[in-house]
Amino acid sequence: MTVEPWFIVAMALSLAGYGIYLAGLRRHLLEPSRASWLIWAVATGVEAATYLAVNPGEPQGLVFAASAVACIIVTLAMWRRSRWTSPSPTETICMAASFAAIVLWLLLKETFWAHMLVVAAVPLGFWPTWASVWEDRARERSPAWGLWTLGDLATLIVATRSSGSGIGEYAYVMVELLCHASVWLMVGLATLNPLRSFGRREGGLRVLDAYLPANPFAVGETHLGKAVFAAQDFAEGQTIVRFSGRTVPASRLPTGLSGAADRFLQIARDRYMGPSGRIDDLINHSCSPNAGLRFTDTGVFLTALRAIVPGEEIAWDYSTTLADPDWSMICACDSPQCRGVIRAFAALPPEIQDRYRASDLVAPYLREPAKNQAA
Repeated sequence: MTVEPWFIVAMALSLAGYGIYLAGLRRHLLEPSRASWLIWAVATGVEAATYLAVNPGEPQGLVFAASAVACIIVTLAMWRRSRWTSPSPTETICMAASFAAIVLWLLLKETFWAHMLVVAAVPLGFWPTWASVWEDRARERSPAWGLWTLGDLATLIVATRSSGSGIGEYAYVMVELLCHASVWLMVGLATLNPLRSFGRREGGLRVLDAYLPANPFAVGETHLGKAVFAAQDFAEGQTIVRFSGRTVPASRLPTGLSGAADRFLQIARDRYMGPSGRIDDLINHSCSPNAGLRFTDTGVFLTALRAIVPGEEIAWDYSTTLADPDWSMICACDSPQCRGVIRAFAALPPEIQDRYRASDLVAPYLREPAKNQAA
């Protein structure tokens, strides 16, 4: 049996895209839409299973099967590291419509219009991702989108050279090609260059590039373990990142947590913010911080206390949210002002408390003067 060269190209590009995407997800460089990936995992799985059954031996069926397995792996990896939030109305509509189209196709897959329903469901799967990228293109700034686009193009060539392909299959591959290409265009065509996509300015392929860093952060290692470093300049007072964990009542706070799992942020006397699975979970403490938390009506934001340059670790003072007098943690931040032990806000020297209050970088329930805290 002769192997179609374009089939090899399609498989290589598709799998390379998934591998790079998983690497970016592991390094916290991406914040993908879970609604989109859930739709894609189900849709590609059903599409691959059905296509292999109806068209045994066709090479493009193996491309669909490999994509389905990779979609499921990415979805599971993303689900493990991200927080659960209720889907937005738009995501709910997209998921419901997509799954309805898939169910109808399974029941009536012998009919042409049922197959076209699945084709129409492809853009619905991309809609939450389009909305996310429109809000912040850095969430999906990965070379994977360019590789998937080129892989779809190679798959389309394979389909045109296959005698068993029909208009329904052409439509499915073409729509997927256009959807992948649209995201690639939105995040910047230059992201096909890995140096550019991971935040470095070197390299060519600048066509239609947005000229923004791929991600304002880089995850690295220090003597404390994982740490977050700036990959761009932050001006004094500039918002760095939003803390996005779900709210947990104090009565439901897990016990026995330590290390990376101990990521609960006290935002009120009776409420905590849990881990988000995103970059904010990895930002360390410093007794001489360059950033601090600002609590507003729209959320909790990490703000630069002074100018921060690329390559500098981003850190904030954990004591600015703590009230429990019995809680403490050994500190090894190595700053000249290191206190040795991180304790509740009330245990800080009064002049440090006043400085944090004056900068509005204290949890709201801790903003009373020190003498009231002691009472």
